[in-house]
Amino acid sequence: MLDLENLEHRARERLSATVYDYFAGGADDETTLADNPAAWKRMRLVPRVMRDVAQVSTETEVLGTGMAIPIMVGPWAFQGLAHPEGEPATARGAAAAGAVMVASTVATSSLEEVALAAAGSPLWFQFYLLSDRAMTADLLHRATAAGYRAVVMTVDKLPVAGRRRRLAADRFSLPEGSVIANFGYVVPEGHDAGPDGYLRGLLDPSVTFDDMEWACAECSLPLVVKGILHPDDAVAAVEAGAAGVIVSNHGGRQLDGAIATADALPAVVDAVAGRVPVLVDGGIRSGADVVKALAVGAAAVLVTRPIIWGLVVHGAPGVEAVLRELAAETSHAMALCGAGSVAAIDRGLVSGMARR
Repeated sequence: MLDLENLEHRARERLSATVYDYFAGGADDETTLADNPAAWKRMRLVPRVMRDVAQVSTETEVLGTGMAIPIMVGPWAFQGLAHPEGEPATARGAAAAGAVMVASTVATSSLEEVALAAAGSPLWFQFYLLSDRAMTADLLHRATAAGYRAVVMTVDKLPVAGRRRRLAADRFSLPEGSVIANFGYVVPEGHDAGPDGYLRGLLDPSVTFDDMEWACAECSLPLVVKGILHPDDAVAAVEAGAAGVIVSNHGGRQLDGAIATADALPAVVDAVAGRVPVLVDGGIRSGADVVKALAVGAAAVLVTRPIIWGLVVHGAPGVEAVLRELAAETSHAMALCGAGSVAAIDRGLVSGMARR
């Protein structure tokens, strides 16, 4: 058994205070950051008994991507700050655990290097709709050529980045020589901007769902929209061509006081009404949390911060260990709930919710 809370403490000891705060912190008073895990803990399971769970399978499929576990590695930027091997180490750890990694655009290794490290295991690629549409198109075409299975368009970084007080207090800026490989950018000497500084000049704050239609047409891969909290936005995304949506509040790093993802998920699932898969991230810290999300209607979950701590402490084996622990907890919780497969999990397992 792996103690994820203790793992974070060990990671904190290895990182500088500013880098730890960059990975761990949220926006403003960090209310939403704290509420994300608390909301899953408030949700209660109602186990079923006397079911045949001699065999429990966590296998599933989302948008044609087969998954050994319904747990994906969420995207996060600058993984080279967490471990010298950065994104390739995360990719190797995820592949070893049978999990799908969502690779970030704002990475210290190129999307091609990450694909090579994954050794043929399925990957998804996260991107932003940039002001420079040609640059955006190039990223999408490169992801297709590198063998990624789907692309994930993050929409909650717009129109402005969140106000992160921890970083402001630390005066955190990227180290000289840091690389944003997918853009061919190297942080110059004397640079004094935070991690969002470079990206701010690339993002288009005027983006609407009409622009999303362009991205869907430009890319031959399924396009999933990440950053949905309102059910009407989920519907708009589907109508604009999204193949899936991810309920996310950017890990509590954008709008403080935003609804927790566990609380937003039911209305989004109901609004989408099965037309596309709904995924969710934010505060998932146990296998029981995974089962709760699946019971509400998520097709899979994304986990990020526990993966960061695993990467910091042990590199690729640490990422694998975190995922294997969550997979074991998920299988255990499924057995105790009387669900022998992901398909057998439904809303009847969650207190106060009608069946789907």
